[in-house]
Amino acid sequence: MASQLARCLKMSVMDITKMFALLKPEEDKEDLEESRELHLAVAMDNPQYLDFLLSDEKYKKYLNSRSGWGVPVTPLRLAASKGSLECLKILLTSGAEVDILDVKAQTPLFAAVSAGHFDCVRELLKAGASPSGSVYNNGSPVLTSAREGNFSILKELLEYGADPNVKCKFPEWPASNTISTGPLYLSAVYGHLECFRTLLFYGADPNYNCMDDKILHRIKQPKSVLDVCLKHGCRTSFIKLLIDYGANVYLPDLNFAKSFSNREAVELLSREKVHPKSLMSQCRLTILKLLRQARKTHLIEQLEIPQTIIKYLMHQT
Repeated sequence: MASQLARCLKMSVMDITKMFALLKPEEDKEDLEESRELHLAVAMDNPQYLDFLLSDEKYKKYLNSRSGWGVPVTPLRLAASKGSLECLKILLTSGAEVDILDVKAQTPLFAAVSAGHFDCVRELLKAGASPSGSVYNNGSPVLTSAREGNFSILKELLEYGADPNVKCKFPEWPASNTISTGPLYLSAVYGHLECFRTLLFYGADPNYNCMDDKILHRIKQPKSVLDVCLKHGCRTSFIKLLIDYGANVYLPDLNFAKSFSNREAVELLSREKVHPKSLMSQCRLTILKLLRQARKTHLIEQLEIPQTIIKYLMHQT
């Protein structure tokens, strides 16, 4: 142990430089300058210079090249993470690959979502980026925006078809983690009410936020979203939304729930257990289900019906 520590202390600056050099992508010297210039234009957020460079064919062929020290990235990935909207637009117009992966298997969209750049997220989605990110990455844009409470980005992803019940990509054996880290669970635990409401509106399962029966059957006592909300002391408005969206009020053990801090929520659930849902509430659930099946949820405000009914369908009353 002591000898290993001594060797570490003797490590020279040259050794460390060599280590960082291993992380740098191999490029021909002739190619290096063009690639660097594209990245520099984006790093400086200089769309005019970037546009000038890409008017030359010799630069255009490096449009999807990875460059930079440490973790090499493409110009599009860099623009997305920095929020350089005009540079991002130019790169997309010039033919940059919209879902190109970095060394972490993250797409430019994932980078924009993680950094909270709504305009870049919208532009990438308009250009055809997958709202689900990469299948090779453990995270997802929806999970990230739900955890961070970025309601506008989350809504945009869902409108472009992202799955509101997306699961973390854990190995199969920790099945309980797979269902307890869905976007609905995350938005509840972190207290993001608007994200929670939006996920439910776009079809998140109000019971387990997991549509995989095989996973549910492997867990002795899976915790419903209601259980999670009660355990973490979520506001009563979270519980009410779950009830309105058809959550099974018989799943939580209210005898156990009585030890939780939100007494109002426990009392609300107790009352709901003895009162069947109204016909009006059942109709709302059915209409929303049909709209989701037709992928027309985003058009709900354009229905030729009274505004009061639209608000009721959107749970705004």
